Amino acid sequence: MDQTTEAESRVDGRTARRDRNRLAVLDAVLELFEEGNLNPGVHEVADRSGVSLRSVYRYFEDLDELITAAIDRHLERTRPLFDIERIGEGPLPERIERFTERRLRLFDAMRVIYRASRVRAASDQEVQSGLMDTYRWLGEQAHQMFAPELERLDDVEARTDARHTIDLLTQFDSLEHLRHRCGLDRDETIGFLRRSLTDVLA
Repeated sequence: MDQTTEAESRVDGRTARRDRNRLAVLDAVLELFEEGNLNPGVHEVADRSGVSLRSVYRYFEDLDELITAAIDRHLERTRPLFDIERIGEGPLPERIERFTERRLRLFDAMRVIYRASRVRAASDQEVQSGLMDTYRWLGEQAHQMFAPELERLDDVEARTDARHTIDLLTQFDSLEHLRHRCGLDRDETIGFLRRSLTDVLA
């Protein structure tokens, strides 16, 4: 192996090790979230990941950047769960069934990140902005799913009320309330949502 190849190999090895360590740090944040520590300190993350505190600060400028990167990593993992096939198509009962199943799957996958984002949003403008974007996106997806019924409402006030009611039923805040404050299990939550959406839209 010539000197150039050896040098390139060393650089590649350092890059790979850096990438592994960086991902280990992000995964440590997500593990701490899962255990209920929604506002971990850098020392806790370093201890959990096995990466030195000095290295953590080489990878991330501060705690805000670290938490944001961990949230982004989880979002990337769960991206396929955000999509609903054939949105707005099919009979209303079938759409309600499909929508509630997908929304609960997404909520279950995002539950810990949602809670951590709520905690961080008060002090981190970027996290707050991302959380608001998610709220808007979830609302728009629900409105698209039930657009045929909403468009049939000639009265503007009635259409607006229906959109607000759908939001109240299906946003993450509402699902958190149903699952963890009312104590409904997954099937009970889906049943409640399906009955309520049918009452609003049928």
